[in-house]
Amino acid sequence: MKLDRIDIKILHQLQKNGRITNVELAELVNLSPSPCLMRVKKLQAEGYIEGYTAQINVSKLGQTLTVFTEVTLKNHRQVDFARFLAAVKKIEQLLECHLVSGGYDYMLKFVTSGIGEYQEIMEKLTDMDIGIDKYFSYVVLKSPIVRAHMPLTTLFQM
Repeated sequence: MKLDRIDIKILHQLQKNGRITNVELAELVNLSPSPCLMRVKKLQAEGYIEGYTAQINVSKLGQTLTVFTEVTLKNHRQVDFARFLAAVKKIEQLLECHLVSGGYDYMLKFVTSGIGEYQEIMEKLTDMDIGIDKYFSYVVLKSPIVRAHMPLTTLFQM
């Protein structure tokens, strides 16, 4: 499926508000409701839309600790990366895992109930012998900018 400017606008609006009505969405992307709904269904069928979720204000539930962790592996064979990923995939507190270029291999983002829980997770990981050479932790003090959506209309101009 080849996307056009209207499809990108639809995706942009839906990621900002997944509960928008079809009539409101159609109005925002300058379509009539029926063709708009057909496009949304096609975007879903083609896998561009993977689902709809609620954005939870976690700070209302209680305090959490966000930690970014740089991880360097001892070896860099495919099996080493696979072993590491198989282990960290099971950690519910791990929200993101990125293979990066530069001075380390992975950048991880954890959200835990506190420093004790984070320390426990990291101790378990290092005890598992999954190839971690070293890691550095960066505790987030404040997150002045957090966006839940990507700037699709500027990334994919048509």
